[in-house]
Amino acid sequence: MAPAFWAAGLGVALVAAAPAIADEAPKYGGILTYMIPADSPPSFDAQREETYATIHSAAPFYSVLIRINPDNPESTTDIVCDLCTEMPQSTDGGTTYTFKIRDDVEFHNGDKLTAEDVAASLNKIAFPPEGVVSPRSATFMMVDKIAATDPQTVVIHLKFATSAFLPALADPYNWIYQKKFLDKDPHWYEHNIMGSGPFVFEEFQTGQLIKGKRNPHYYHQGLPYLDGFVGIYAPKQAVQLDAIRADRAATEFRGYPPSAIDQLKQELGDKIVVQRSDWNCTLGAWINHQRKPFDDVRVRRALVLALDHWGSAPALSRISLMHTVGSLVFPGSPLAPDKDQLSTIAGFWPDIEKSRAEARRLLKEAGAEGLSFELVNRDVDQPYKYLGIWLIDQWSKIGLHVTQNVVPTGPWFAALRGGDFSVSTGGSCHGIVNPVLDVQPWLPRSVSESNYGYYEDPKELDIYEKMLHETDLVKQRALMLQYNERVLDEEAHYIHSFWWNRLVPLRSYVHGWKIGPSHYSNQDLETIWLSVPECGTCSAHPTMEKAEVETGK
Repeated sequence: MAPAFWAAGLGVALVAAAPAIADEAPKYGGILTYMIPADSPPSFDAQREETYATIHSAAPFYSVLIRINPDNPESTTDIVCDLCTEMPQSTDGGTTYTFKIRDDVEFHNGDKLTAEDVAASLNKIAFPPEGVVSPRSATFMMVDKIAATDPQTVVIHLKFATSAFLPALADPYNWIYQKKFLDKDPHWYEHNIMGSGPFVFEEFQTGQLIKGKRNPHYYHQGLPYLDGFVGIYAPKQAVQLDAIRADRAATEFRGYPPSAIDQLKQELGDKIVVQRSDWNCTLGAWINHQRKPFDDVRVRRALVLALDHWGSAPALSRISLMHTVGSLVFPGSPLAPDKDQLSTIAGFWPDIEKSRAEARRLLKEAGAEGLSFELVNRDVDQPYKYLGIWLIDQWSKIGLHVTQNVVPTGPWFAALRGGDFSVSTGGSCHGIVNPVLDVQPWLPRSVSESNYGYYEDPKELDIYEKMLHETDLVKQRALMLQYNERVLDEEAHYIHSFWWNRLVPLRSYVHGWKIGPSHYSNQDLETIWLSVPECGTCSAHPTMEKAEVETGK
């Protein structure tokens, strides 16, 4: 749990509401309809993308090698097999992992999934071919070699032993693809879907919806319970809430601010169940070091020093997902700095007037007084637009003139990836709390493709390398503090804002789903079941017997 001094609004403890009929056995049948708070995913390739829009759209179609236990998603360490037969013990001093792959898995086209498919998929992530984007390749920097030694065996050799490896491998973005399609075209999965998950792709309408139907040959016996699902795209929070309120959708898996949840509860009463969790997700702004005057550290530090984190958190936490004041490290982590340490970092000084006076001094010294620029932002209400409004207001306090250019998800990512911006919103969300890997997006651009500041910093990389190899927690924590100071203060590479609070409303007929600190994990929908026929939006069908489901009839 995060220290009390960080909390704002409702606090950050995990509170998951119990199912309305917890003792009832799961039922088969029905179509789950849920909202996806985006216009459309930029692509369907999770190995390429960094957005929930891809995960919430297509995770039900795919399998992974290992994952956080879907029955215990709030855990940060309960990692279990999906495609493997059992979790392996490392050998060779912690540098070799041997995974046995299930022999009963088929892709949706009927082809058998083998170790070759697993190895090819993981190699694409860890060692992407030229021209292929892999934002998580840096999380596999400890990996030396991935090979299929026979049809059911994958062996992974590490360069050095590290506790960060298994959580990196369990990232929910590490979907397993079919090797024959990757061999044909490594970009094939950007525009096509072919997996081995609990649901089979049925339909996609750009900006409208995505549909899946139950996979009768799914390898986890008895799952899934649903006949299918429909994901409805809607970037506007008001549209999403209206759909849930009118029972045109059962939920939205990302989350809403307390004010929206309170209104739903007031209007719908016990027809809505709310699950709550800390959220390993943060949003801030990238400063493009390749654009003048942002190549000047004095200008970057001024942007950071203008921000009143401590004074703004209580109000923002009521109207947005932004909630907790913290560093680049998830506040509940033992590697996170305490309040005294955080308060010495630029942007977190307790005396905001002193902080802003220093910001004005730096701007004057750099010849950038009254600077005007554009903030590129994503066309998603929560919390992007709220963050944009807050940043512009904060920067106005030091005499800056900032306008906001709000664009759809695709163009927003294109601007980040092409460096076509001066300052743009952007952040970091993670499938598993794994602090040493979670801070990788801020590594130099030559190391991390997720670094949209476009900078190189050998000193920062040296601090990180020492931290990655360090096994002593006290020493590792000290190095993490140095890392935070380097990125946020000394070089002001990035503008950090707040960690989020996750509140997810579900219609009371939705069961079997559990919240966790990640809105990427546990999104394959395999354990969800509906109270048929009470379900309003689920297109309920007559309940199927378990035997019929298991035999695919």
